[in-house]
Amino acid sequence: MKTYKIKIEDQEYIVEVEEIGSQEQKSAPKPIYSSDSSPKSTPAAKKEPQPEVKSELKTEAKTEKTSSSAVEEITAPMTGKILKIMVSVGDKISEGDPILILEAMKMENEVYAGSDGKIEKINVSVNDMVDTGDTLVIIS
Repeated sequence: MKTYKIKIEDQEYIVEVEEIGSQEQKSAPKPIYSSDSSPKSTPAAKKEPQPEVKSELKTEAKTEKTSSSAVEEITAPMTGKILKIMVSVGDKISEGDPILILEAMKMENEVYAGSDGKIEKINVSVNDMVDTGDTLVIIS
């Protein structure tokens, strides 16, 4: 067992820590005492909310509104190669519809529409290399 002095929010505690895998016999936990040697209750561990982890990776492109609120630019979220374009100029799309597939680091990432609208212009072709922030598609 090793003994440590820990300070949490101006309160000092003396704790004993047992090394995992040690050959010592396990005993009942000893009470924790602060530096003033009076028994203190152990502060309850505050459980931080954990972010939800999804098993499926979805890449959403950054969308930029231009001066006209009816125009939206879908930009590349990362550097990569265009593998497939799933829309054509004039297509009506809804928010969340897949627009294209971008390969980055041997992973295929779908890029989705950020809003409802109509495809006005496609600035890339299959096998094009794009950098982060490049405009891929314009939706009106």
